[in-house]
Amino acid sequence: MSAIVITLNEAANIQACLESVAWADERLVVDCGSSDDTVAIATRCGARVLTHAWLGYSAQKNWAAGEAAHDWIVSVDADERVTPELAAEMRAALAAPGDRAGFRVPRVTFHLGRWIRCTDWYPDYQLRLYDRRRARWNGRKVHESVSADGPVGRLTSELQHFAYRDIAHHVDTINRYTTLAALHMREQGRRTGIVELLLHPPAAFLRNYVLRRGFSAGLPGLIISTMNSYYVFLKFAKLAAIQNTTAPVPER
Repeated sequence: MSAIVITLNEAANIQACLESVAWADERLVVDCGSSDDTVAIATRCGARVLTHAWLGYSAQKNWAAGEAAHDWIVSVDADERVTPELAAEMRAALAAPGDRAGFRVPRVTFHLGRWIRCTDWYPDYQLRLYDRRRARWNGRKVHESVSADGPVGRLTSELQHFAYRDIAHHVDTINRYTTLAALHMREQGRRTGIVELLLHPPAAFLRNYVLRRGFSAGLPGLIISTMNSYYVFLKFAKLAAIQNTTAPVPER
């Protein structure tokens, strides 16, 4: 199994990430030009490090998988950690994968001082263990995922996600990702208008806070539900602003 991580200026995260996959047969880091100590830290941790120009999230991860030494890939982001329990499940799955092309894992995010096991954020199943001969990242500009040609299993132990340092970082990420989401929708021929801007954000809040029990997480649940609603509003607002243009939008 090869563990792959794509990076750009992840000095604060990369060591803990690589230590969490130290059990893999190979650890491969593909960096797209970090100006901090990401490469030095990854090398010191024993990872094989390649430098490759940024292609976009999906294309970069597919390129990295193609450079790996093994067909079975565990793909993690620098701000994610594979727990010992999940590592044991992954090894057991690979000991007898059967006809499965990959395995989904539940992802849990740490934010505002606690693990968030409610709202749209949980259980957030991700296909992160896969056979590169039968699975690839799907090409989306944001919120990319792996598409598999064959049955997919499901593991139960959690992949830990340390997505945001604070609210400011959360807002910055929303701003960047909604730009990419709006561009993707435009490329798919999607259009929007007043009705979607009025209805989708409050519907997202109700889904997160009520149906998916954001209220159970107290103040953090309220904040996250509101931020998720804001994400929806900003995504459609940006689509409205660019849907009649062909202006290029940077991907990172």
